[in-house]
Amino acid sequence: MPTSTEQQVAVIGLGYIGLPTAALIARSGAKVLGIDVSAHVVDTINSGKVHIEEVDLDGLVQGVVARGTLRASLQIEPSDVFVIAVPTPVSEDNAPDISYVLNAARTIAPVLAAGNVVILESTSPVGTTEAMRDVLAELRPDLKMPHAGNGVADIAIAYCPERVLPGRILVELIDNDRCIGGITPRCARKALSFYRGFVRGACITTSARAAEMVKLVENSFRDVNIAFANELSLIADKAGIDVWEVISLANRHPRVNILQPGPGVGGHCIAVDPWFIVHADPENAKLIRTAREVNLSKTDHVLGRASDLIDTFPDDDIACLGLAFKPNIDDFRESPALEIAHRLARRYGRRVKLVEPYASALPMEFADTHAELIDIDTAIESCGIFIVLVDHDVFKSVPLDERTGKAVYDTRGIWRDQPERLTAKAMLRRVGD
Repeated sequence: MPTSTEQQVAVIGLGYIGLPTAALIARSGAKVLGIDVSAHVVDTINSGKVHIEEVDLDGLVQGVVARGTLRASLQIEPSDVFVIAVPTPVSEDNAPDISYVLNAARTIAPVLAAGNVVILESTSPVGTTEAMRDVLAELRPDLKMPHAGNGVADIAIAYCPERVLPGRILVELIDNDRCIGGITPRCARKALSFYRGFVRGACITTSARAAEMVKLVENSFRDVNIAFANELSLIADKAGIDVWEVISLANRHPRVNILQPGPGVGGHCIAVDPWFIVHADPENAKLIRTAREVNLSKTDHVLGRASDLIDTFPDDDIACLGLAFKPNIDDFRESPALEIAHRLARRYGRRVKLVEPYASALPMEFADTHAELIDIDTAIESCGIFIVLVDHDVFKSVPLDERTGKAVYDTRGIWRDQPERLTAKAMLRRVGD
């Protein structure tokens, strides 16, 4: 394999993972071609700008584009390494959809050459890397693809999932350990050599199927633990107990670390990936399925509680605070906050005001409503009801004192330390989770 400064690398998919990955590889000295199906994305990147919000990504992309180590295109070109980072959604019946991965394989097949390395990074059900290999083998019978025990192949194929936190993607792509699974051990070693060019974390090799499972297990673990917190919130709500206090006190036990409840679970990983395991083995994935159901039902619970509060004060406008799936980012994928706000907007129309500091315009989901995007100061002045759905830092600075008298449903617990500052009227109007 060429050295990192001589490598030609193609990254297929320039979204929340693909673009940061492409930019970091380009910073390491490789010549990187980013491939995307969107002409807007390609043109934006080639102008040195970004189409997604991520800390420090804009400056990095601007720099590597200016130096000529990163460019974007709609068309694939020959390369030494192909990194596939495309979506893997689930269908309405929660079955995994790997069509984007297989289409990416079809895209690169015509330009593959002996000695190339193909790496799948998309979160995928177990067996996807092998399915991708089979597509390449069918389209390029002139190249020997890797199979266990069939000797040295012309093409190395591996799976290496990302494990990053939005808002820290550039840091964690470099510093976090990587699990690199090859279809054969030689494939894993070839991919390992590539990642060592820009990753400081430990790079550990295994099989492709094990690496695929590792990624699903990581996100399912998180989903199960969040479900425990969300289920506690439902039980505490029914019993009239402050769940935030219960969790805080329970976490003082040296071996207890309960997560915080919320309006559900969102994002491109935790809300989706557990279904890959459930779909593959529904008979045994009982706990994982139940966790998904608990977290989905929490969104319906929040919608019901919010509606009850709104109906109690029919003359007040409603401020839905936050639409993103987690704080301090602009990512709305699978966001329970967005779903709740949209359903409230469809029901209550012009009364609903959306406060999302990381959006410059209303998401397209709200085109069928009369909801309005406003800032937090306008919400404080004009809205009598606050529905807190995301704990953006800016919301934590809002004072709930005797001057506000807001009716508050705080699903994130960001104001739980302020009730003593409320008037009796506001106290009566305040709702916990």
